Amino acid sequence: MPSYVVTGANRGLGYAFITHLAFLPNTTVIALARNASATHSRLAADNIHNVHVFAADITDPAALRAAAAEVSQLTGGKLDVLINNAGLVSTRSAWTTVLDDSPEGLEEDLMSSFRVNVVGVAHTINAFLPLIRKGELKKVVTLSTGMADGEFVNSFGLPIAAPYSISKAAVNMLVVKYNAALGKSEGILFLALSPGLVDTSEGAPMSEQDMAGAQAMGYDYNRSSTDGALADYLHLRRSVFGNYAPHFTGPITPEDSVKM
Repeated sequence: MPSYVVTGANRGLGYAFITHLAFLPNTTVIALARNASATHSRLAADNIHNVHVFAADITDPAALRAAAAEVSQLTGGKLDVLINNAGLVSTRSAWTTVLDDSPEGLEEDLMSSFRVNVVGVAHTINAFLPLIRKGELKKVVTLSTGMADGEFVNSFGLPIAAPYSISKAAVNMLVVKYNAALGKSEGILFLALSPGLVDTSEGAPMSEQDMAGAQAMGYDYNRSSTDGALADYLHLRRSVFGNYAPHFTGPITPEDSVKM
């Protein structure tokens, strides 16, 4: 019976992962979330009762080790797939450049993004590596982003979300280093992948500050509904996305992303 651990499972892509996996036959699904009780409640409301939920913050190595011990008891000391989904996207710098923030604000966002998106992933992998080594599938998947691709960013002129993008570029190299250390020697697959442009707002509309940043970046925006961020983003049009992907019509849902 394959087993999966998904971090940051309380909302967005993480929640979509665990609900998708929960419907696979003969599969053990384990959710890690900072707020385990809220995740339990949401799963119960969705009538999903076969997901195991443990509390853990990926920036807390002791909490991760405790969660790994609980998972080990559940799975017989092994784990097949670890999905590093938990991450930080700073709301302050999502639509700004490195030139728009104060030195103090830029440093704060860089440090917090690196701590969660890089150091937190390293802590998570290290905590669950003993279980992965004993698993059958031996896969560690880390969610990244196209915004961490230097060629893409330079080719299409994307200076926004610098702390997030920088930290994700760093985690890409972290994944490479793990794969170099253990990929061939132990047969563990370490993979970083982009889930696509996903709307993870769960109905929350874009803030006026974000919208101002989007417009400053050249987006043509016309707020014509109050259906949340997905509706907002569907009104954003910019040549960069059309040039890169002519079929682009807007972000996809977390549910569609995890099925790809």
